[in-house]
Amino acid sequence: MRKTLRYGIMGAGNIARQFADGVRDAHRSTITATASRSLEKAKAFNAGTPYGDYAALLDDPQVDAVYVALPNSMHHEWTLRCLAAGKHVLCEKPMASDEAQTREMFDAAQRAGLLLMEAFMYRCHPQTHAVLEQVRSGAIGKLKLIRTAFCYSTGKPQGNIRFDAALAGGALMDIGCYCISMARLLAGCEPTAMHAVGRLGASGIDEYATGVLDFPGDVIAEFCCGMTVQTNNTAIICGDEGYLEIPWPWKPQAERAVFIRDGQVPPRQDSGKQSRQPRQEFVVNAGRPLYAVEADDFAQSVLDGKPLTVSKQDTLGNMHVLDELRRQVGVKF
Repeated sequence: MRKTLRYGIMGAGNIARQFADGVRDAHRSTITATASRSLEKAKAFNAGTPYGDYAALLDDPQVDAVYVALPNSMHHEWTLRCLAAGKHVLCEKPMASDEAQTREMFDAAQRAGLLLMEAFMYRCHPQTHAVLEQVRSGAIGKLKLIRTAFCYSTGKPQGNIRFDAALAGGALMDIGCYCISMARLLAGCEPTAMHAVGRLGASGIDEYATGVLDFPGDVIAEFCCGMTVQTNNTAIICGDEGYLEIPWPWKPQAERAVFIRDGQVPPRQDSGKQSRQPRQEFVVNAGRPLYAVEADDFAQSVLDGKPLTVSKQDTLGNMHVLDELRRQVGVKF
């Protein structure tokens, strides 16, 4: 049985570079090929055999799995082609342009007997596992409120694929998907109602947006996301006996990833009592860069049969929410 998963990278942009850099420190993953639209760019990427055509990578017998790092609108076509070529697929988020395409991709994977997983790298990090365990163990009491933010402000929207409706761009698709993913993970179920508002740019995509998800069990999640606005990019998970604060929820560090549990509030004048839970800092060490952890996580599923960290139903649930929120905001692909 093979001990290492051999990846081919499809795409040579920024996210592909981050993945390739991370895999250098992976334990059970290696990169054997890279494909770009130009051979020169693939050669400059300097990760495995270079190909100047995406299809050529699929003929390489040294590639077991493909990391699809193409624009959102291309995920559907090229994932299907990867699966038809007998390759497992780790596909960048969001999985596709909509839920219907996503279902087609998973159906194809099932028919081919191959694994397909959405690449939410934060889900693979031990910090996320530790936070989830805190919530599920009742460390903050009954979960009530989830507050997340993921924003950045780019100075060059022209030519940026995230600002192109034809490429299925927009803030909800690019980074809002993380906030939705975390809310659904923590709530442990699908929302029964959802609402969003946003502001559209000249190209018709949402440049920034905010939303609220209503879950069974009296859990509410609120989030903001944006590509032309700055915020603190934190997550706050609130219960009736305390809360968790995650300073770096989306890209936790390899070493000393920190989150905080707190329940201590100033005493009320009428009681003179403080809450019973003191502030506590938790430190999580992954031992490897975030993308190395993700690559090895998928490798473990392919090579050892471990259940996928991001399941088919999880991805379909996220895409369902994204479709509805985009509709409410007015984004059309």
